[in-house]
Amino acid sequence: MSYNVNEKGYYGEFGGAYIPEMLYPNVEELRQNYLKITAEPEFQAEFDALLKDYVGRPTPLYFAERLSEKYNTKIYLKREDLCHTGAHKINNTIGQIILAKRLGKTRIIAETGAGQHGVATATVCALMGLECIVYMGEVDIKRQAPNVARMKMLGAEVRPALSGSKTLKDATNEAIRDWINNPVDTYYIIGSVVGPHPYPDMVARFQSVISKEIKEQLLEKEGRENPDYVIACVGGGSNAAGTYYHFLDNEDVKIIAVEAAGMGVDSGESAATSALGKVGVIHGSKTLLMQTTDGQITEPYSISAGLDYPGVGPMHANLFKTGRAQFISITDEQAMSWGLKLSKMEGLIPAIESAHAFAVLDEMKFKPEDIVVINLSGRGDKDLNTYIDYFKL
Repeated sequence: MSYNVNEKGYYGEFGGAYIPEMLYPNVEELRQNYLKITAEPEFQAEFDALLKDYVGRPTPLYFAERLSEKYNTKIYLKREDLCHTGAHKINNTIGQIILAKRLGKTRIIAETGAGQHGVATATVCALMGLECIVYMGEVDIKRQAPNVARMKMLGAEVRPALSGSKTLKDATNEAIRDWINNPVDTYYIIGSVVGPHPYPDMVARFQSVISKEIKEQLLEKEGRENPDYVIACVGGGSNAAGTYYHFLDNEDVKIIAVEAAGMGVDSGESAATSALGKVGVIHGSKTLLMQTTDGQITEPYSISAGLDYPGVGPMHANLFKTGRAQFISITDEQAMSWGLKLSKMEGLIPAIESAHAFAVLDEMKFKPEDIVVINLSGRGDKDLNTYIDYFKL
């Protein structure tokens, strides 16, 4: 059984392209061209060169000595926090901006929650000299002010989403609306493994550089390519997709996906899609989705702006449904305390999203000889205000 996308754009029963007629030409143009273009040697050469010289890849695989000692197992951290712009999001925007240029697009739109994808999109638009409009929920604009300032410095226009919960879901709705109105010159850079096919597959492919490097680096450090566990936080799920990608079909590598439980899975203030979601369609994709009995999307909640999405990418929905991945829900309180713990134990201040992944160390028991790789998907600069307020620093 393969856990990758099939030729129809599905992961098991999840995925597909459920889109309005108006968007069909855009999505179809992308579907017909993305594999062909990204396989071209010129594309590969440009992508690899930018990842190396602009993003700063490969990112280190760091053996966390103090954590390993405390939890009596071998813990490695994949240092995506060291990427240019401070998170993994740039891997994907570099790939998509080269693709957009090859397709002759001149105007770029994006949606963002935590602001990292917005920053990464604004960054590559500045790099390539293209117009950039980023949609962001009004609530997220307030709680991620440093990232909003960065986007503006990079020349992007940040447009607030004022509907619904004024967070990521609503920003995505606005971006899709824009794309319907501007089909010819506009390219929509989606930041996660969500949306209509081919986006989930395309984003996962661009992020797969993470697991490719993990294999190479483990071989060098441990004499074996495969860890026993790979752990990543999941909102929409792009950092996780990249971390799991080259291990998906190797059942010896256990996959742990960490979701935001918010105030608690059953509190009504949560974003734990695997525990609370039912099959539905959101933003053009059939997946697991938090919804009421009559199919209205319920508002997710997490202290981290990047994890409060009401659904999960179709790849992850399938990993959950088939049991290939184990899903664990972590509360705000657990994640925040881990933000502080990792800072004090390893000198690394993680993004609150990433802090969720580390809380698994308190939830599971690992063997001393196990090799556990945790994706440190982003750094905590963008979250300092939240940390300050929470801990009264």
